[in-house]
Amino acid sequence: MAGEIPDLHATVRTGTGKGAARQARRNGNVPGIVYGGGADPLPIEIPFNVLLKRLKAGRFLSTLFNMKVEGQDDVRVICRSVQRDVVKDLPTHVDFMRLRRTSKINLFIHVDFVGEEESPGIKTGGVLTVVRSEVELIVTAADIPESITVDISGADVGDVIHISDVTLPEGAKPVIDRDFVIANISAPSSLRAAGDDDEEEAAEAGEEAAAEE
Repeated sequence: MAGEIPDLHATVRTGTGKGAARQARRNGNVPGIVYGGGADPLPIEIPFNVLLKRLKAGRFLSTLFNMKVEGQDDVRVICRSVQRDVVKDLPTHVDFMRLRRTSKINLFIHVDFVGEEESPGIKTGGVLTVVRSEVELIVTAADIPESITVDISGADVGDVIHISDVTLPEGAKPVIDRDFVIANISAPSSLRAAGDDDEEEAAEAGEEAAAEE
């Protein structure tokens, strides 16, 4: 199961329709609706500043939240739509979907790397270059992994770790349908510098030979 799922506090919105939505905005809130999950739609409102901060943090549409509404049971939700003002680009309405335990959702899952101490490439001075610190996976709401683990204990300099090299949690699969790169072990900086020097010397030699001809 995932680590701590962030709470998102909301209040029940009195009334529905454009008039109630405008009143919520005048009160410094963003109107919204929570739907799905076999329950009736619930009109809500969220403080504008709270929502804006969440949006600026990024990946709002792929983050699982524990929605807390006074007088209601906590429910897991994921945002499905954020309407914005066409001029100011600020949120004016937000839609959330309740999730069943069997619901499939897209989430960004953190990548942990282990085995650096045993890696032949790291031991010889190689550098672990992380291409993706998070991977977007399709997961089941009731079985969200806290992270995925990449073992690089056998990785040498020049090795590239792809998503196909990683054992994913049961029931999870990547959103991207190709074998993308997670990380690689690059050569030590001293070897890279030496390689650059060799290339420069070869280039200079070639120039000298051309001049003599």
